[in-house]
Amino acid sequence: MALYPESLQNLIEQFQKLPTIGRKSAERLAMAVVESDYKSVEDFSKSLTEVKDRIHTCKICGNLTEDDVCDICKDITRNEEYLCIVEDVRNLIAIEKSHAYRGKYHVLGGLISPSDGLGPDQLNIDKLLERIEKENIEEVILAISSTIEGETTVLFLTNLLSKRNIKITKLAQGIPVGSNLEYFDQLTLERALEDRREIVD
Repeated sequence: MALYPESLQNLIEQFQKLPTIGRKSAERLAMAVVESDYKSVEDFSKSLTEVKDRIHTCKICGNLTEDDVCDICKDITRNEEYLCIVEDVRNLIAIEKSHAYRGKYHVLGGLISPSDGLGPDQLNIDKLLERIEKENIEEVILAISSTIEGETTVLFLTNLLSKRNIKITKLAQGIPVGSNLEYFDQLTLERALEDRREIVD
């Protein structure tokens, strides 16, 4: 005998597909949906489809936006001489929350990981090179997690950019090896940005 009705079991399985959601958490979320009023469930469902319909990447930096260009790229008060390179939008948001950086960003959309079939060609690197050629960028900050994949990506980008007349820096030590930026508190990220060091090729 099935423990849950089919429709409820299907909902639990859908929740389980989300990151960090195990079986028990999925069951709690599904029961919360069952116990909610119809209007709340309808609004929740509408929000899900709206996100898929309206959210896409900024054509300049790769950040998430509902327009062609994101609010950060539109912001004329940002310092255009600094370009902070991040793995994904979650890391961009983590740095923004620190309020320690007022330059522009470039989202790679991943890290180089041969074991996962991800090479430089799968990342947003061509657009990065195009921006460096066209924009008034004096310093590139590699704000990339210190995992094996992150260090591989840093090495690749350093070699790629070292022939260009720009300063290349990375976050200061204090970000433990193997750690992802999105999990660090604002003060740690602020200090890592302020104390960033230049990469010498």
